[in-house]
Amino acid sequence: MTYSDVRPSVSSAGGAAANASSQGANANKTTESNSQTDLDSLRRQVTDLQNAMAKLVSDASSMAVKSAKEATSDVASQVGTAASNIADKGSEMAQAASEQAKTFASELEKTARANPLGALAGALLVGVVIGLIGRSRS
Repeated sequence: MTYSDVRPSVSSAGGAAANASSQGANANKTTESNSQTDLDSLRRQVTDLQNAMAKLVSDASSMAVKSAKEATSDVASQVGTAASNIADKGSEMAQAASEQAKTFASELEKTARANPLGALAGALLVGVVIGLIGRSRS
C-alpha cells in the first residue's frame, strides 16, 4: 500500500468524524428542545392541577356552608314546631285546670247551700290551719 492509497481513507475517516460530530450536536439541540417542551408541558399541567384543586376547595367550602345553613334551618324549624306543640299543650292544660276549678267551686257552692253550718265550720278550720302555718314561719 502506498501513501496516496492511505491518504484518501484518512481524509474520508476525518469527514466521517466531522459528520458524526455534527450529528451529535444536532442530537443535543433536539434533546434540549424536547426537554424544554416537556418542561413547558409539565408547568401547564401543574398550573391546571393547582386551578383544579382551588376549584375543588372552593366547591367543598360552598357545599359545607350550604349544608350548615340547611341544618340550621331544619333545627330552627323543629324547635319552632316543638315550641308550638308545647304552647298548645300548655294552653290545653290551663283550660282543663280552669274548668276543674270552676267545677270544684260549683260543687263547693252546692255543698255550702245544702249544709251552711258545715261550710262555716270548714272555713273556720281552713283559717286556723293557715294561721298556724303563718305563725310557725315567723
